[in-house]
Amino acid sequence: MAFSPGDTGDLIDDNTILVQRTLRSGQKVHFDGNIVVLGDINPGAEVVATGNVIVMGSIRGVVHAGAAGDEEAVVMAFRLKPTQLRIATHITRPPDEQAGDPEQPEVARIKNGVVTIEALLTDRQGVI
Repeated sequence: MAFSPGDTGDLIDDNTILVQRTLRSGQKVHFDGNIVVLGDINPGAEVVATGNVIVMGSIRGVVHAGAAGDEEAVVMAFRLKPTQLRIATHITRPPDEQAGDPEQPEVARIKNGVVTIEALLTDRQGVI
């Protein structure tokens, strides 16, 4: 799918940072916008964004998307196993009994006032 400069609409957001490393315990990234992490978020690490958080790896630390109250914000990762996950004012943590590793990337979002985690389904046109 190709886009001409006038057709991109809301596909471009200049307010995004790229973190090109794994975040270890004690490391924190706070940003007024979207955060993309090329690596993992390990236990004890924290990522807070007023926009979306996308992790090309595993989330095992604390992640807060929509920190300014944006309930449309999402958290996406190859493996979503956070110690705590927040979207806007909603807070969740993993269940006591963890299932096995997911077979595909996952997305967390607010649905009907509750944080839900689902498989990120795609087709040839993109995210469904």
